[in-house]
Amino acid sequence: MEQIAKGEGRFYIAGDGKDLAEITYRTEENTGNLVIDHTFVSEDLRGQGAGEKLVQAVVDLAREQSVKIVPVCPYAAHQFEKHEEYKDVLK
Repeated sequence: MEQIAKGEGRFYIAGDGKDLAEITYRTEENTGNLVIDHTFVSEDLRGQGAGEKLVQAVVDLAREQSVKIVPVCPYAAHQFEKHEEYKDVLK
């Protein structure tokens, strides 16, 4: 699997000149919390844990910035239910 890269308001995995997976988030103005609003994984990477790795990247960022995450995206919300170790950054 390709490396995760960071862009403006997103983490993504690119290959062959296109995005193969991405997670997007925005920063709440008044709290600084990160709102995950979209996750996409292409057919090329499905079933390889790409989505989980992208969620983990946002979790790591939230921990670095000492902020919480609001998982609006259904996939991200499911990952927070599945991973007890993410509870420290869940809003």
